[in-house]
Amino acid sequence: MIRHRPNGSGHPYSIDTEQRRPVDPVAGSPLTLGARTTPDLVEVDAELVITRPTGEAAEQRMPLERVARTSRGKTIDGGHLASAQARLARSAGGWAVTFDAPAAGSDIRYRLVGRTAEGATQRTRWFEARTSAWTSVPDETVATAGGDRVLPGSVSVLTDGERVRRVRFALPLATREHVTGFGERFDALDHRGTSLDSVVFEQYKSQGAERRTYLPMPFAHVVGGEGWGFHVRTSRRVWFDVGASAPDAIVVEVETDAAAGEPAATVAFYDGTPTAVLDAFLAEVGRPEELPDWVFRLWASGNEWNTQAEVMRQVDLHRDHDVPVGSIVIEAWSDERTFTAFRDAEYEVAEDGAPHRLADFTFPADGAWPDPKGMVDELHARDIRLHLWQIPLLKARPHPTGQARADAVAAAREGVLIREPDARGELHPYRNRGWWFPLSTMPDLTDERAARWWTEKRRYLVEEIGIDGFKTDGGEHAWGRELVYLDGTRGDEGNNRFPVAYAKAYGDLLRSAGKAPVTFSRAGFTGSQAHGAFWAGDENSTWDAFRWSMFAGLSAAACGILYWGWDIAGFSGPLPSPELYLRATAASTFVPIMQYHSEFNHHRRPSRDRTPWNVAEQTGDDRVVPVFRGFAKLRERLVPYLAAEAVESIRTSAPLMRPVYFDHPDLETAWTHPLQWFLGRDLFVSPVVVEGEREHETALPPGEWIDAWTGERRAGGELVRAAVPIDRVPVFVRADAWPRLREVFAEPS
Repeated sequence: MIRHRPNGSGHPYSIDTEQRRPVDPVAGSPLTLGARTTPDLVEVDAELVITRPTGEAAEQRMPLERVARTSRGKTIDGGHLASAQARLARSAGGWAVTFDAPAAGSDIRYRLVGRTAEGATQRTRWFEARTSAWTSVPDETVATAGGDRVLPGSVSVLTDGERVRRVRFALPLATREHVTGFGERFDALDHRGTSLDSVVFEQYKSQGAERRTYLPMPFAHVVGGEGWGFHVRTSRRVWFDVGASAPDAIVVEVETDAAAGEPAATVAFYDGTPTAVLDAFLAEVGRPEELPDWVFRLWASGNEWNTQAEVMRQVDLHRDHDVPVGSIVIEAWSDERTFTAFRDAEYEVAEDGAPHRLADFTFPADGAWPDPKGMVDELHARDIRLHLWQIPLLKARPHPTGQARADAVAAAREGVLIREPDARGELHPYRNRGWWFPLSTMPDLTDERAARWWTEKRRYLVEEIGIDGFKTDGGEHAWGRELVYLDGTRGDEGNNRFPVAYAKAYGDLLRSAGKAPVTFSRAGFTGSQAHGAFWAGDENSTWDAFRWSMFAGLSAAACGILYWGWDIAGFSGPLPSPELYLRATAASTFVPIMQYHSEFNHHRRPSRDRTPWNVAEQTGDDRVVPVFRGFAKLRERLVPYLAAEAVESIRTSAPLMRPVYFDHPDLETAWTHPLQWFLGRDLFVSPVVVEGEREHETALPPGEWIDAWTGERRAGGELVRAAVPIDRVPVFVRADAWPRLREVFAEPS
């Protein structure tokens, strides 16, 4: 067997052994043809027919050399992807040949031929490609809106003479300007001097080190000079060289598919303060909507809270330890086949794939979930909301049976799935190429009919059981530019849009059932601002991850993500130290969503739950519970302030968790002390993010401020150094707001 896929898997950061690279050949540059084979093949050749623009054709044959097979660039770290990655990393059976691509406009027709030791021959089908070249074009090839900052003469396109594959242009970058935004970014606040791109990607841990994100946007602020911003109006991939190659330019490269001679990309420019820039951007892409006040209370979850008894035990422990909680998220609730039925529930399979109602289920008394509705009613009586975990996939492993099988058949029959072409060009359901839930099919949630088909299966959970929201996890599974959505959109244009549509579909379900559209997502793109809340994805319990997550929250906020949080002190790996846990709790008290979560650990002992009582028990540190309790109660007292400031943020577009440069774009300490922020109009937060720090420096912005803990008045513009015991986080209150916020910070008697 010889396997060659010209486009590869679609992994944006790793080359697959069996792909063509680059997918679109560039004249005069190296072109590699790769293959995977079964062990019986001992030789592989490429047969090529190259037809140049003159019409001259030439045939040639090139031998492929053995190469190691790739593992798609993923590090095996023992997490939930490890076993899949181990399979991908096997090295046998890789082949490749590299040669210079011919002149632009040349057609390349090729196939791969393999031979066994006995002389038997195997062949692939013929593949075709056309070479392109970078060519300077008129500036008008990049359409602009709201002004034009494209540097004259900087526009070029990658074209084969008929179609444009990419367009490149440059924007000015003045000496003192900082460039920030680009969606949720984990590595820095200011991206000047670096390169990055915008593609939705599941970066399982180490987001800051790898500089990849679940929630990118081709939008940025340019701060410190005239004040402006820009948005590349596309859902395709965009690359940004932010003064890395030339210190006075931002070089932008955009994937596209346009006719030669026509506009190939559009960029919108916005002038003014960061708030004015963000307001103009949100007017274009969609604004956040007001969510209920309860979203600002503590959220709690653990992947091992996988029975009704355990959920209620943990809720009781919150009560017993006097730790107020507002929302519980259950991830491991379903049969993990349908993601619509509680595990152990008994019911008749709906062979036509129709939705079930609550009356269709029997819940065994000795099952994992003997009374889901009773559980929800009890939680509501305690003023706690409940959210259930989802993924947008129909599992294929193990081979589906029962309702999962019926749903898979119905989804194909009803035509609600994303599709991909086979070797003959015929469309079949797309099979997930990622490491998580491999080979699963995906409903096209960008299509209203398909989205309704999918969400109606979950309606009984909302209307009859009383679920308050959904954790809309795993929105990153659409890989490959050749995917086909139901409206004909290809994957290179549609894949980044998928997580936006995913959250919207579940929000629409909740809204139609009379509930607030509370979704909790990790993936997103331009337009996600209007759809629910977000968390910063999967991370280990490390100080680096703590700092990375704070950068993520600030950059997401700068792009209009209002309701944002993270897994306090990380959700994976060994438990955080008490110091990390409590410093992270302190910081999380002052971000829009405060929540903790822990990864599944196969119920091994000692437990890795991130509850304060488990951290205290496992570490032996008796400070953990009382300090956590103090911050959780402070958070409860902050809810009215946060709710009011969220309304103000929606009205003005000034972020709730606001980087300092929004209010003071010329303030140098906005960049020298990047992990500080305004929370609404009247609070300023400077968390401790360094291990072992006992005295902390805060760069106060202009104005008159009151130390929230001591009541001491401070003049703005100062560098303030103060002791930071483990139960304190530097917080300052605007002086004129102190009379009404004083009681928030007062110790209860």
